[in-house]
Amino acid sequence: MTTLPWEVCIILAPFIGGLLAFVGGRRSGRWFFGATVLVVGGGLFALTRELWRQGPRAYALGDWGAPLGIELYADGLSLLMLLLTALVFILVSIFSLGLIKATPVEAEGCENALFWPLVLFFWGALNALFLSRDVFNLYVTLELLTLSAVPLITLSGTASSLAAGLRYLLVALLGSLAYLLGTALFYAVSGSLTLHTLAESLDGVGSLSVAAGLMIVGLLLKTALFPLHFWLPAAYAEAPTPVSALLAALATKASFYLLLRLWFELFSFGQELAAAQILGGLGMLAILWGSLLAWRQGRVKRLLAYSSIAQIGYLFLVFPLMAAWIPAGDGVSLEVPGAWGGLVFLLLSHGLAKSAMFMSAGCLAQAAGSDQIADLTGIGRQFPVPLFAFALGGMTLMGLPPSGGFSSKWLFLKASVESLQWWWVPGMLLGGVLAAGYVFRVLRQALVWDENVGPYRAVPRRMQWAAMAMALLSLALGLCGSWPLDLLAIGYPGGP
Repeated sequence: MTTLPWEVCIILAPFIGGLLAFVGGRRSGRWFFGATVLVVGGGLFALTRELWRQGPRAYALGDWGAPLGIELYADGLSLLMLLLTALVFILVSIFSLGLIKATPVEAEGCENALFWPLVLFFWGALNALFLSRDVFNLYVTLELLTLSAVPLITLSGTASSLAAGLRYLLVALLGSLAYLLGTALFYAVSGSLTLHTLAESLDGVGSLSVAAGLMIVGLLLKTALFPLHFWLPAAYAEAPTPVSALLAALATKASFYLLLRLWFELFSFGQELAAAQILGGLGMLAILWGSLLAWRQGRVKRLLAYSSIAQIGYLFLVFPLMAAWIPAGDGVSLEVPGAWGGLVFLLLSHGLAKSAMFMSAGCLAQAAGSDQIADLTGIGRQFPVPLFAFALGGMTLMGLPPSGGFSSKWLFLKASVESLQWWWVPGMLLGGVLAAGYVFRVLRQALVWDENVGPYRAVPRRMQWAAMAMALLSLALGLCGSWPLDLLAIGYPGGP
């Protein structure tokens, strides 16, 4: 008897749950979401155990392996992204239940019968993307991600949310078209779609520079790297708060994850310092530009959206820092380089912290009736839990110890010095100072004493504590030692 691999269960469970929630109606959605959590949680536990014992796993779905390939692949990086995704979805769902209970008629659109099915489809698309290993199915997962994210953004039905969703849709389709054209060119030359056989069959980057360029530009657009970030602030700010938390934690990380896979496994750009320096330069501009604009925003959600642009910029520093890294010995090393370790700490800590900060902002907006910073005067005295969660998330953005953000930025700074790329150091330090500026701007307003303000509206505890749990996880990441790096060592690009 053939058993279904855990990778397939992790992908199919959210899609099946979403379909059943769609058929079952609004009241059944939360129950199917709970059942999905049990199945995916069990699958992740089993997959973690097998990866730990046996190393990376590849599975040809329906025996459709190379060269056309419907191939699934799990290693340390994909497992960490799957764990992050599951944690974010679970805590955001708890927050959503509190939001729907507090304001069942106008819960920012989350009371809509399509909310739970779309959330589950979104989860399934992310799981499929993190486990796929062929360029065409990666394109399919990107499309599924877009088709579930756009209606989620527009759930509130306001004119501004519809405009933001339409803009996101057009940009995402443009990025997907560029990626698909690159995929077609690769297939025309090599006759293969799986990443590892493509890498073996290509004789160099020069003959396929157009295809590679198209795929990279498409993914940069979806990742919102400066100056292609114009769609992101409206999408994050106008979406319902739970959707903003999901998008900020996972959506742009998904396209960045795909770019990482292509860059280091397919394009062989790992040692191309000039191209990597260009991406690093754009990342540094994103850090400074996003932080400066975040400081100028009047709404908390727009402030957090521009902050995400800055934090995305940090991710792109991994390209120049890894390009300068030289594997030990005969070209194969079991040691995870500092920049690669810093990257995974940043992916995880920013995903958790930014999701916590959006949920905290949602709590404060529920209480004050607005997310304008000026309307939050003294609100921290009545709602210390969400404000404290906001502050803990801010510690990660600033890179203060003992948060996961500190671990990531410390490893990046160390890699910059060791690789003699000292010019990244001032920008990273300045980015931390600017992050402190816009985070403390919100905290100061929320702690100002004014006897003429309030009382504010009640906010369910499950909303407040969901935000706090997420913030504590981002903080705990910096205290958990080296286990993320141990997992990351399973199948990383410099490994055997």
